[in-house]
Order: sequence, then C-alpha cells, then structure tokens
Amino acid sequence: MTMKPIHALIILAIISSCAEKKEAGHKDLKGSWQLFYASSSTKDTTMVTDLSHIKMIKILNDTHFAFMQHILKDDADTLAVRSNEFGGGGGTYTLIGNAYKEHLEFCSAAGYEGKDFDFTIEVRGDTLIQTGEEKLKDLGIGEENLKLVEKYVRIN
Repeated sequence: MTMKPIHALIILAIISSCAEKKEAGHKDLKGSWQLFYASSSTKDTTMVTDLSHIKMIKILNDTHFAFMQHILKDDADTLAVRSNEFGGGGGTYTLIGNAYKEHLEFCSAAGYEGKDFDFTIEVRGDTLIQTGEEKLKDLGIGEENLKLVEKYVRIN
C-alpha cells in the first residue's frame, strides 16, 4: 500500500503543529541566562526596567535556581558606593508543562524567603520568557500585585 501525497502532507502538518507547541522541559531550562528585558504592570501602569546599568544572571539545573544581580560600575562609582547594590537568591523549582514554580529558600531581600512564586515559562530558541504575578500584599509590601515579564538570553 502506498501513501497518497495528500495524506503525507496532512501527517507532516500534524507533526509540525505538535512540534511548535512543545513545552519547556528541564533540559531546555538548564544553563545560565542573562536578563535583557523586564517589565512590571499593575492595573493602571506598566513600567519597563532600564537594564542599561544592571546585570542579572539566572542559573538553572534540574531542581534548583539561583539569581544574582548587580549595578554595573560607572566611572564615578567606588566599591564602597556599590557594596550594597548586589542582590541574589535561590531555591528549588518545579516544572509541570509550562507551569514553573520557584520556592525561594534564601534571598538578599529576606522578606521574600520561604515564599513561592508561580510563573508560566517558555523557551524560544536561546530566549527564556518568564511571566507571572508577584503578590505584594501577601509579602506585606503593597496593596497591588505586579504582573511580571522577564526575558533572558542563554549565555551557557
């Protein structure tokens, strides 16, 4: 029995459409990522973070994540001025489909420690896109939640 060309095209189209909707897996996330875009939104306002003087790296393995961020040194800066401009943290994560949940075990902003953060995650080539909501009221920081979008490029 031979396959008619039209049947082959239909099968190829079905396979292609499934491949396009591939969910991120642990192996897709493993590595080092550098933040290149970040925004936060409330119901009234969206703010895009100016990253021209900030460097943030996120590192993921099969079970844990870590992040570190610092202000890039300007000519006028001294090490004493920059000493408090470093932040970081890490913990464990779970990934089910594209549902990515971080459990922050330790953080330079201690109020965040022990908290869980739910995100949707997508990997497009060498870009990791993480979206979610930070529940500020639960953290005792503010009344409104922030909708977050972070985009990272793979550096390793």
